Amino acid sequence: MSRASGSGPATSRAAALKAAGGRTPWRYVLIALLSTACAWPCLVSAAVQIVSTRVWPAADYTRVTFESRKPISHNLFSLKNPERLVLDLEDVEVNPMLNGLAGKIGANDPYVKSVRVGRFKPGTVRLVFDLKAEVKPQAFVLAPVGEYGHRLVLDLYPLEPPDPLMAFLGRQQSEGDNVPPPSAGTENTAAARADAPVPPQAESDAKVARAEPVADARRSRPASTRLVTVAVDAGHGGEDPGARGRNGTHEKDVTLAIARKLKERIDREPNMRAVLVRDGDYFIPLMQRVQKARRVNADLFVSVHADAFIKPHARGSSVFALSERGATSVAARWLAKRENDADLIGGVNFDVPDPYLKQTLLDLSQTATINDSLKLARAVLSELGEINQLHKPHVEQAGFAVLKSPDIPSILVETAFISNPEEERRLSSQAYQAKMADAIFSGIRRYFSRNPPLARDRLVLNN
Repeated sequence: MSRASGSGPATSRAAALKAAGGRTPWRYVLIALLSTACAWPCLVSAAVQIVSTRVWPAADYTRVTFESRKPISHNLFSLKNPERLVLDLEDVEVNPMLNGLAGKIGANDPYVKSVRVGRFKPGTVRLVFDLKAEVKPQAFVLAPVGEYGHRLVLDLYPLEPPDPLMAFLGRQQSEGDNVPPPSAGTENTAAARADAPVPPQAESDAKVARAEPVADARRSRPASTRLVTVAVDAGHGGEDPGARGRNGTHEKDVTLAIARKLKERIDREPNMRAVLVRDGDYFIPLMQRVQKARRVNADLFVSVHADAFIKPHARGSSVFALSERGATSVAARWLAKRENDADLIGGVNFDVPDPYLKQTLLDLSQTATINDSLKLARAVLSELGEINQLHKPHVEQAGFAVLKSPDIPSILVETAFISNPEEERRLSSQAYQAKMADAIFSGIRRYFSRNPPLARDRLVLNN
């Protein structure tokens, strides 16, 4: 016995009249149609609504983010002559948020020239990205986290990733610094640099430079002094704003401002140069920050942050180093977890394996780098105490992912509590940002005065 496709009084009455050989009155037909009309709003509401679009251009890569209340199904492919990238969004309707994406593509975007949005077929929106050059795209979805809903992330990477070491040397040469480029055939990889033996002549020159007075050395011949490189990491960025003050100050903006001032201060010191790990408002995964520091042969890694707590009265500066044996306090463990969650908030494609992670974790059994990190942290903490109250009078340790470099002394500086209204106001002041940068620099200089850097094969000649 077959079942009727409809149900309810109206359809039953219409079916009964038809079975009796009578003609179905139009009013029953209308009632039957109206009784099933509720399905149409359900179908419309099933479409995914894009609630926000964001674009983060940078030399490293350009990121485009689509945020919605439901997961977005997508299809991505490339077209040639000219270079284009096509992204189809399934079960999505065109709305003002999608139409507004075109206006967010800036002329200074390294990879995207423009974007066109239109309906490809019912229920499918097609976005065509006109590219300035061929790219390696990655598209992946992120589950809701923090203040974000579901996200579809499109990352556009260059075919040849920018080499931070060559970019750094290029900037120094353009500024007139006498920095010889790497010799031909030398690979600028972290592994090659970490395992490379120190040339005997370079070691001898460094000993002479430390033993002789500067005036005597200059009378005899130009003193060879190694260029000291400090990697300055502005915490958070892009999709990851970090902590937020009561007046709306974002941690990512404060950390970048202080990092830039710290770089300026380091660059003014003879034989010292700083490299910004992040020099713009974009997100960098934690392990990639470590990799960039290693690729520029950094002697130190300093990550700049602005702390936050659930209670506004918490205040003061702190300095952290890596720990292999667990956190030194409950607060340090909580902070490390919050900072390590930056990858979840900023958005990392975890389907792409990290070739450096396994080796880095194995190398962490070496404790010499952590010991040097503690020395650096104590020197910086002492200087911070001269301009701000200290949250703790000693250096703390925890498992911060961004400090897990096996061969670079690394510290994380929590400059102040951005959740404290008074400290938020001070952190927003350029004058105070400069004071903070000067204090961190003084700690770095104190560390090097007590722990001279080892000789390497790249030297700077002081005439």
